[in-house]
Amino acid sequence: MTGTVASDAVRDDTVRSPLGRDFRKLWTAAAFSNLADGIGRTAVPLIATTLTRDPVAIAAIGALAFVPWLVFGLPAGMLVDRFDRRRMMAVANVLRAGVALVLAVLTVSSTLTIWWLFLAVLVFGLGETLFDNAANAIVPAIVERRSLDRANGWMQAAQVTIDSFIATPIGGVLFAVSLALPLWVGAGGYLVPVVLAVLLPLSASRALQAHLGGEGGARGDRERQPTTREALDYLRRHRFLRSLVGFTAVVGSAFAFAQAPTVLYFLDELAVAPVAIGLVTAGIGLGALGGSLIAPRLVARFGRGPVMLGANVVAAIGLAGVWAAPGIAAGIVSYAVMACAVSCWNVPWASLRQALVPPQMFGRVLGTIRTVTWGVFPFATLLGGLVARTDLRLPYLIAAIVTLTAVVVAARLLLQASQQTEHGATAPATVS
Repeated sequence: MTGTVASDAVRDDTVRSPLGRDFRKLWTAAAFSNLADGIGRTAVPLIATTLTRDPVAIAAIGALAFVPWLVFGLPAGMLVDRFDRRRMMAVANVLRAGVALVLAVLTVSSTLTIWWLFLAVLVFGLGETLFDNAANAIVPAIVERRSLDRANGWMQAAQVTIDSFIATPIGGVLFAVSLALPLWVGAGGYLVPVVLAVLLPLSASRALQAHLGGEGGARGDRERQPTTREALDYLRRHRFLRSLVGFTAVVGSAFAFAQAPTVLYFLDELAVAPVAIGLVTAGIGLGALGGSLIAPRLVARFGRGPVMLGANVVAAIGLAGVWAAPGIAAGIVSYAVMACAVSCWNVPWASLRQALVPPQMFGRVLGTIRTVTWGVFPFATLLGGLVARTDLRLPYLIAAIVTLTAVVVAARLLLQASQQTEHGATAPATVS
């Protein structure tokens, strides 16, 4: 009885312990970057429709957004490990702000072409890989390990809330006022995090700098940095982490496969009016937001492994619900359930990586993980679109079956997540 009370007290303390001023700076920087990203994701395709009505060209804009993660994920991680992570965040957003300003000038001068948009989307993606890798690497440097799930939950909540409920409508309204206005505003949104990144503490700059101290510490940290080969070998030899990356790639591809026909599913299959698509997106976003907020409490109560297992089971159920939905309400609710489950997976998965991977090689390992996982999403999306030509509902059923099968095969692996984090990044038991 006493042990149970003590355990509950520890869990409650984990949930309620303050994240600190430095985390608030990082969170605000990420929030403004998400705002600028969301405005751009809404405005750029709209601007493209004024240049061409070719569906393939419009679709290429979405596909190109994933390409940087495929080709630049690992190099971005190398840069994040080697150089000051605060400066990497600043450089990434200065780059993206500059591109937004160039697009705005080209738009105002009526010299913008679809090829400029293609190039801009690639550069935006390069900046995103740098900023996101650096921000993820900084979290464990400024937050206690016991608070990682809650910190990552807040980071994901900011992304979901801003993308789904704030940036999308703002981008649409700004576009309606003026073609270039969302680009001007987006550029300003990217510049705010530059100031906040510089204000982060020295401990956020590099993995070991806080322990070595001063500029001499920075030089020593650089000398002690593992090579890229060592980072890749770490992931290759880490049987648990390597297996979980494979699982994530399979399940993530299933989700990308299912989401390919989303807009057409709601428009043609469920007869949603085009003007109401924003409400549909908001409903789905509400589910994702709820998942990001409840995930830390679920992890504190049940453990990371059971939550990661349960999240994928619920995601499969949500996908099957979308496939079988008889009407609009059922379709939105089922999709929101799936989005909630994905968020419940993302939060502990991010914390698990931060707990297991040595800080000095975190950027490169994370870059490799995202190259492997996110890099296959464009291909899965295209395949889902091809299947949707036969039946708009079919991709959801196939994805549900694939997800459930993967969960059954990897159930023991997922349940080991709780034990893995007890040992931390240097546990010899996790490496084979």
